[in-house]
Amino acid sequence: MGRRLAGRWASTVASCLLLGSLSAYASETAAIQVIDDSGKTVSILHEPRRIADAWYAHHVLLMTLGAGSRIVSTVNHPPSQPWMFKVLPSLNDATSIEGTTFNVEALLGQRVDLVFTSVGDRQSVAYEQVGLPVMRMGYTDLPGLQRSMVATAQALGGEEPKRRAQAYNAYLDRQLKLVSDKVSAIPMAQRPKVLHIASINPLKVDGSGTLIDDWIRIAGGHNAATGLAGNMQIVSAEQVLAWQPDVLILAAGAGSLDQAAQASLLQQLTAVKHQRVLRNPAGVFPWDRYGTEVALQIKWAAQQLHPTQFSDVDMARTTQDFYREFFDYPLSDADAQRILVGKAPG
Repeated sequence: MGRRLAGRWASTVASCLLLGSLSAYASETAAIQVIDDSGKTVSILHEPRRIADAWYAHHVLLMTLGAGSRIVSTVNHPPSQPWMFKVLPSLNDATSIEGTTFNVEALLGQRVDLVFTSVGDRQSVAYEQVGLPVMRMGYTDLPGLQRSMVATAQALGGEEPKRRAQAYNAYLDRQLKLVSDKVSAIPMAQRPKVLHIASINPLKVDGSGTLIDDWIRIAGGHNAATGLAGNMQIVSAEQVLAWQPDVLILAAGAGSLDQAAQASLLQQLTAVKHQRVLRNPAGVFPWDRYGTEVALQIKWAAQQLHPTQFSDVDMARTTQDFYREFFDYPLSDADAQRILVGKAPG
């Protein structure tokens, strides 16, 4: 038998043995049925302890539910998400991959109990074919986030994740009510046009049908990217100039305006002339995108767009309270300030 063929044979035998062990374990352990965000019913072993998570933002949901330490395979990295690895040190011990495609045999070798992916991840089928339960997750608005929290908690099993999901969803509801009560009195004509820029070079912005569009509206603004749908859509500087936003919000890692291919055109924007260019906070995950810190983003954005109505809000203290309650992490004053201006840990 050739060396290459023998290697393949040994790998196949090892996979079969692992699958057999997995099946035997499953037959002896109570399984739960959970509906994921794609609408599929997934059978999961009771309280899975070893998780592979292929969706960048979903790590934060697991952390919020007190299950971040269960992640043994991750798609995140310290350089891109430094706060995540600082707040959850155990993530440094997880297997980290480039991209979002896990090696199936590696997952079996790690004895992974459950895989989370994004809804559109085509690799999901490959995981299922070897007997791994897969939860496909995704949402485009805040009610969707709350449903994902509940579904994730159900998949994790036990009472603590469910309690924490309820606590987070109640917290988010309180923030929404607080902001909505104040914003509701602001006439539509006084609500600024806001453009959220995900990347300067290439120039990418966020349109309708996104969580970004949702929090802009809730915070008392209008999404300036009219006629555009979806996340991170490439546009021209001329198009941005035509939209003429009142406020620009740059993602923490977007770069600066002077790095744009047509920087001189962007300097003609009303928002630039009036010095209404803001840098978005970023903590365990960028606040403006799909993590649980969007609960902080709503209040931060409302204060930035309508400072008079939200002059009583102390975002540093609010951030510290959130990290203590949902990440079990004592965030210092200095670290809270760095997060609020989109800076990495010192």
